[in-house]
Amino acid sequence: MTTDDVLAEVGPRLRRIRKEREVTLAALSEATGISVSTLSRLESGLRKPSLELLLPIAQAHQVPLDELVGAPPVGDPRIRASEPIRRHGRAHWPLTRQPGGLQAYKVLEPKRRIEPEPRTHEGYEWLYVLSGRLRLVLGEHDVVLAAGEAAEFDTRVPHWFGSTGEGPVEFLSLFGPQGERMHVRARPRRP
Repeated sequence: MTTDDVLAEVGPRLRRIRKEREVTLAALSEATGISVSTLSRLESGLRKPSLELLLPIAQAHQVPLDELVGAPPVGDPRIRASEPIRRHGRAHWPLTRQPGGLQAYKVLEPKRRIEPEPRTHEGYEWLYVLSGRLRLVLGEHDVVLAAGEAAEFDTRVPHWFGSTGEGPVEFLSLFGPQGERMHVRARPRRP
């Protein structure tokens, strides 16, 4: 549907809403400060609607502006969980739909104790712990992130993350080939 098509439907919609509320053009003119002739031309399609005209009309009718212009409904924002991707003994659910760029995953790491094997690769990663405790080895740092804590790091620094061995951990992982920094820090693990 083109912009002209959307604009052509505004006039009849304005008339329908006004008539449903049993409001006269004169009463609407008084409530909005818009002349009767301008309101009439809007409803008949002889005048193009503008924000300056539509906002007071929406306010007078106590309806959202979207209702006056017939904005298309917002699509379903949910991301349907597919079968998880199994990688390195973890279940990964992709949360992004398009390939390339920043990728987001929900990850479930089972309870297990593994000797860290730090690796490097291009990119930037952010981790946010939803539940459990996540061990992160990053360069010379060895930290544990609890639920609600986050970490960010350049993946060219040797890194590894996984379960502390105390229980499973559920976390979000955002990975970008270059990535912008979020500036969220983790607390260092206490000796």
